[in-house]
Amino acid sequence: MVVTNHREITPDHPTGLWLSEFTEPYTVFRQAGYEVTVASLQGGKAPIDPRSLPETNDPETLAAIAPLEKTLPLREVDTDPFDAIFLPGGHGTMYDLPPSQELGRVLRAFSESGRVIAAVCHGPAGLVGATLADGSPLVKGKRVTGFTNEEERAAGFDTLMPFLLEDRLRELGATFVGAPPWTDHVERDGNLITGQNPQSSLSTARAVVEALAEAPTSVVN
Repeated sequence: MVVTNHREITPDHPTGLWLSEFTEPYTVFRQAGYEVTVASLQGGKAPIDPRSLPETNDPETLAAIAPLEKTLPLREVDTDPFDAIFLPGGHGTMYDLPPSQELGRVLRAFSESGRVIAAVCHGPAGLVGATLADGSPLVKGKRVTGFTNEEERAAGFDTLMPFLLEDRLRELGATFVGAPPWTDHVERDGNLITGQNPQSSLSTARAVVEALAEAPTSVVN
């Protein structure tokens, strides 16, 4: 699981990882018996969007938060043995994931080896900078979803984002499929799995587990 290190939209708007988009999939993967490694581009403590912090400290959530205290730098993770990569969202992902050459390299390797790539909400921002060996966008011709323009406007951040995720995915040649705002919605195109919003986190994770079950696996990155 690769999370953002980016901490603010503006000085008045702290951001980072949207917590449930990490904790819910992390719990699903662990309960399914998978080993999970948590990385970020820089490593260290992952910033959490304060708006996403839970009101209760149940043991399950606390156990899932613990790995965020000390994430591994992605460049130090040997991703070759892993069977899936999962990109949780949060507005922070819109800033640091798209330009990352390291993430792009990892995603290309996963794609070209037929391994599972998954992302939820703003997590698909990590896909927009990834290209295949021929230079074409990783998402070109793929059916995907993510946080929609309508949802971004409803959240009030459409004018603050470096780009609108739905628009950028379409520009890259993806077939973007959006459902009504805040609908639990997942798209799967082969081994590429995307979820639309925070409400889709569990369903996206379960789709990953289903995809992994189609070929024996052991580790989720």
